[in-house]
Amino acid sequence: MTMPKKKHFSNLRQRAENVLEASSRNNGYPVKFSKDHIKTLIHDLQVHQVKLEMQNDELKRSQEKLETAQARYLDFFNMAPVGFFSIDEQNIILECNLTAATLLGRPLNKIVKQPMTQFILKEDQDIYYLYNKQVFETEMPQGCNLRMQKNDGSAVWVNLTTTVVQNAEGITSSRIVMSDITERKKAEVSLRESNDRHTAMIANNCDVIGIIGADGIIEYISSNIERWFGWKPEDLVGTDGWKTVHPEDIERLQKEFHAGIEKDNFSTTVEYRNKCKDGSYRWIELTAVNCVNDPAINGGLLNYHDISERKRTEEALQESEARFRTLFESVPTPVQGYNSDGTIHFWNKACEKIYGYTKEEAIGKNLIDLIIPPEMHDFVRKAIKQGSKTGEMPPTEELSLMQKDGSLVPVLSSHALVKLDGKEPELYCLDIDMRLQKKLESQLQQVQKMESIGTLAGGIAHDFNNILSPILGYTEMLLEDVPEDSPFKDSLNPIYTSALRAQSLVKQILTFSRQKSSELILMKIQPIIKEALKLIRSTIPTTIEIIQDISPDCGVIKADPTQIHQIVMNLATNAYHAMEEKGGELKVSLKQIELGEYDIITPDMAPGVYACLTVADTGVGMDKKLTDKIFDPFFTTKAIGRGTGMGLSVVHGIVLSMGGTIHVYSEPGKGTQFHVYLPIEKSFSETQVTQATIPIRGGTEHILFVDDEEVILQMETLMLERLGYQVTSRTSSLEALEAFRKNPDKFDLVITDLAMPNMAGDKLSAELTKIRPDIPVLLCTGFSEKMSEEKATSMGIKGFLLKPIIMKDLAQKIRKVLDK
Repeated sequence: MTMPKKKHFSNLRQRAENVLEASSRNNGYPVKFSKDHIKTLIHDLQVHQVKLEMQNDELKRSQEKLETAQARYLDFFNMAPVGFFSIDEQNIILECNLTAATLLGRPLNKIVKQPMTQFILKEDQDIYYLYNKQVFETEMPQGCNLRMQKNDGSAVWVNLTTTVVQNAEGITSSRIVMSDITERKKAEVSLRESNDRHTAMIANNCDVIGIIGADGIIEYISSNIERWFGWKPEDLVGTDGWKTVHPEDIERLQKEFHAGIEKDNFSTTVEYRNKCKDGSYRWIELTAVNCVNDPAINGGLLNYHDISERKRTEEALQESEARFRTLFESVPTPVQGYNSDGTIHFWNKACEKIYGYTKEEAIGKNLIDLIIPPEMHDFVRKAIKQGSKTGEMPPTEELSLMQKDGSLVPVLSSHALVKLDGKEPELYCLDIDMRLQKKLESQLQQVQKMESIGTLAGGIAHDFNNILSPILGYTEMLLEDVPEDSPFKDSLNPIYTSALRAQSLVKQILTFSRQKSSELILMKIQPIIKEALKLIRSTIPTTIEIIQDISPDCGVIKADPTQIHQIVMNLATNAYHAMEEKGGELKVSLKQIELGEYDIITPDMAPGVYACLTVADTGVGMDKKLTDKIFDPFFTTKAIGRGTGMGLSVVHGIVLSMGGTIHVYSEPGKGTQFHVYLPIEKSFSETQVTQATIPIRGGTEHILFVDDEEVILQMETLMLERLGYQVTSRTSSLEALEAFRKNPDKFDLVITDLAMPNMAGDKLSAELTKIRPDIPVLLCTGFSEKMSEEKATSMGIKGFLLKPIIMKDLAQKIRKVLDK
């Protein structure tokens, strides 16, 4: 509806006023108007009426439209997906839509005109007060999350967005939009719980999780890194990803990283050493996945798995395998390793030596074709197949296996099966060379025989010494007593010489039986060998040529010079007798050689550097039967009167006593070679001491002499008295002890035999020192397995003498003891 213009209504009003004024001037009487004037006025009134009716219709239509709009607004207001509130400054709800009412579970009339706080959960009312205050103070739209209480008492999470408004009259109120965020809150709680679970899982996981950007900067690292590597996440996040990589592994890792970061769906696993905060390194297995297209990650997702223990196990396994291989490579026993089809994968040096095939020739070949005789092929093939399946290996048994030249070698063969998870079974065979076994058995028999003979020889030496003692002693004194021109002199000299030869023979017997102690010194033996050869040269015919090849570079050994002289003389004399009839060459050489573990001559030798003395002749030679017996004492092939059979036995005993060995090679008609191996010492002094001739000295001291052999007691008493000593002699150790107990200060020295009835000499010495601790005792013996000079000294005995005793040795020993 269009409203009438203002000017038009003013004209109608003016015209009406004019009519009224005219009427008043005519004292109330109507004023006469013209007909036209009245018609015009009526027309205008009619027009005005029509216009008013039109305006009323328009107003009615506008009212209807307004009511329709208001109804539509109320529909939208009530049916909106969010709740609406209108609240005044006193926090009273002026309006509320159905959505809000439905959310709160209450009718509208129970909400409107009620305080807003009435519907807010008590625990969150403080939050609302602060929020509402801030809204009205700032007059800026604000948002807030809190819980409202439904009619049934349950709570619902809502988001409130409040706007302050002011009407035309200046009254301030607020409009609140309320959204239900309960499901979102539940999702947030669920997500938070899930994140907490994941965080806890990662924190307690043995693997560390990380994210690295395309630029190599660490963007995230899980907190459990501190437990494994000592770093805190904040130590590494934002730093270069190569910071903790071992310098030797950086280049390899960077190459992998840059190659994969450009590819989609790239994944790789690498092993490297990762630095801990304390500076140590741990081996890790890093799995990296390319996630540059994932907006949540935008880089590489890393998984650090600590494999230090596995690496240590692998290293230990490698070390164990290396030790195993080193051990089985070095053992002198052949060891082969082969697969279930017989293919060889292990072949040690002893196999090379016994079978003749090198490692390169054997590995990869079939064991059956290589060393098993044809007639045993089927049996061995079945045994290997059966053993690989069941683990039951053939029993240890003696077999004859083939060498490279086709010959057979007897071995004692034992087998073992090794099964490792996920790997093919491995079989190992250990073969003991029975030729060596038989040789060892022969050597053992020889050693046992020599020990038995040595024990017998020692017993003989003891009795022989007691017999020789008076012969030597009385002859020596007779030679001093008779004049030089006495006819008895010529008779006494051969007796004395023969007794000395007998004494020398006893020393050889004791040397053979290894009972005679000798003084070993560090020395070079070249001068002694040359001196012995000079002596030999003067005693053998010129039909035998002596050839020397003595190396001056040969090192130093620990030996007794007299014994070295004895070795050369005995071997050279033996060679001379082998060439006596036809002549020939006697070649003596000395050189330094090094023997490895496969070069040693006998099992008791140790690998090392040796001086090798070789005495070779071109004489008649010997067969194996003779070479097996030549070191037996008293064995000789010489005519009666030409040898005692002790020479080579003595040499054998001397060499063994010095830690060496002797080896002989001979063939009938082709001569004989003796090889003597003596160990070279690492440090030495080349000074060799020769003992000057010392004059015989006597004394006036009082000596208690004890020996159960009457003839020896008388002879040595006489010898001591000749030297000027006072002598009290006893044949019983008990009588000697009683005499000493009665007057212990009477004696200056006690000389006693070791082997005596009732009380041995060492026991007597102990009893004497109980009575008088400072009494010196000199112990004499012809032979004893239990007593040596070192042991006697440890017991407090001041001197030790071996029988037979000559005056010079006795005099020197007495003075040495008394003059201390």
